Amino acid sequence: MKYKLLVLDVDGTLLDNSKEISKRTLAALVKVQQMGVRVVLASGRPTYGLMPLAKTLELGNYGGYILSYNGCQVINAKDGTLLFERRINPEMLPYLEKKARKNGFSMFTYNENILVTNDPDNAHIQYEAQLNNLEIVREDNFSIAVDFAPCKCMLVSDDEEALVGLEEHWKRRLAGTLDAFRSESHFLEVVPCGIDKANTLGALMEMLGVKSEEVIAIGDGVCDVTMIQMAGMGVAMGNAQESVKRCAEMVTASNEEDGVAIAVEKTILTDFRPENISLDHLNSQAQHALMGNLGILYTYVSEDRVEATMPVDYRTRQPFGILHGGATLALAETVAGLGSMVLCQPDEFVVGMQVSGSHISSAHEGDTVRAVATIVHKGRSSHVWNVDVFTSTNKLVSSIRVVNSVMKKR
Repeated sequence: MKYKLLVLDVDGTLLDNSKEISKRTLAALVKVQQMGVRVVLASGRPTYGLMPLAKTLELGNYGGYILSYNGCQVINAKDGTLLFERRINPEMLPYLEKKARKNGFSMFTYNENILVTNDPDNAHIQYEAQLNNLEIVREDNFSIAVDFAPCKCMLVSDDEEALVGLEEHWKRRLAGTLDAFRSESHFLEVVPCGIDKANTLGALMEMLGVKSEEVIAIGDGVCDVTMIQMAGMGVAMGNAQESVKRCAEMVTASNEEDGVAIAVEKTILTDFRPENISLDHLNSQAQHALMGNLGILYTYVSEDRVEATMPVDYRTRQPFGILHGGATLALAETVAGLGSMVLCQPDEFVVGMQVSGSHISSAHEGDTVRAVATIVHKGRSSHVWNVDVFTSTNKLVSSIRVVNSVMKKR
């Protein structure tokens, strides 16, 4: 596989304007993970706010990561292990608060599922809390109340000119101590020195032994430029600023037009071949699904034939000790489903439509049955598979017909 890591900005990139992941994007991202590409969510959001998205994308099942606070933390999505972290020295907070008060700016920071602020009525702060499902805690004496080292602090104002002025002042005044940049017209972020998405991504790549040419990075904002330039394939969203687009090798559609899915389909899924993915990988990625619960293992995959085995044991037998017909049908759907996935184009996905089987003989507890799926009909809108299930002595147990509907992603 050419690419090993797919790095995604979240707001304006992965999410549409309604803050949702489209069905087409979700299907594409699950498929590339099944192929062995790890997904990294790289966002200015706090870790807590990214957890639901990581769960939706099944990052924990496929070895994905969360790069939060614009690079202050890296979390293993599988078990929540903290792999990388940088925080602001709390001794700097009184100075930051003094400057905020002098300019009339609101201020906030994060602590797990809590947003701490001196201005809970500010509309931008309320939206930030809602977006990340955070509880707002008011602290008028901000620097005294924040008795921990925050990952980042945010200054808030609708006076963009004033924020720009403080940003430029701090770039000179705080050089080598803290970094300050505007992530939105109304937000001025303060983070530990040297922290951005690219630097932290570089640390993760070193941990994983991944090279730049094995990375795809997709984003839409100025904060994404460094990681877009660092990746072997840097992709800018169609809704990105022109300055961001000029830094990318590829410009995809907007976040309202499935831009992430289109980029993934063009760069990764078009190169998909069944021989690219090892059987060990296919089986390991499926252990959290139904086939893993039934003990099903793929043993052969090609464009017109798929084979798998399934034990006849406590998971798949009837009370009388023989193979359950329902488990046999599940085995047939499993092999036919993978076969159709192999045949699909990058912009297509498969939905099971019909399964009909004839059970001819029995298989007894302690045996292992083998399913052999062969393509009978390969149409533009449907695939028909014949699946024969045999005992270990090649006795035919069941003959099953599976029809899969082939649909375009939208």
